[in-house]
Amino acid sequence: MRNREIFDQVSDMEKQIGELYEQLGDLKGRLSELLEENHRLAVENHNLRNHLDHQKEAADEASDKKTSKGSFPGEGYDNLARLYEEGFHICNLEFGSPRRDEDCIFCLDFFEKTK
Repeated sequence: MRNREIFDQVSDMEKQIGELYEQLGDLKGRLSELLEENHRLAVENHNLRNHLDHQKEAADEASDKKTSKGSFPGEGYDNLARLYEEGFHICNLEFGSPRRDEDCIFCLDFFEKTK
């Protein structure tokens, strides 16, 4: 009887080892898929970063061209727009004098030039 129990234990262990081997095979397959996906995402990330860098460079060049054309600084332009809205002339003809509830074509022309 003792030999039979040992044989049954060996058979059970063999069955468990077979199941573990199947699980190991499944894990290996999933690991392979994850490694492939990780590599694909790393390449995509690299390409996207390069694309973003090129976009930034293009935007910087456009910004440099815009500022080199003599555009007005944002704060000064905003201050002049605020003065005009408060009812004062910003044109060189009557700068600082109060406007009479009507638009000044020279002031409006200044805004058109700065756009």
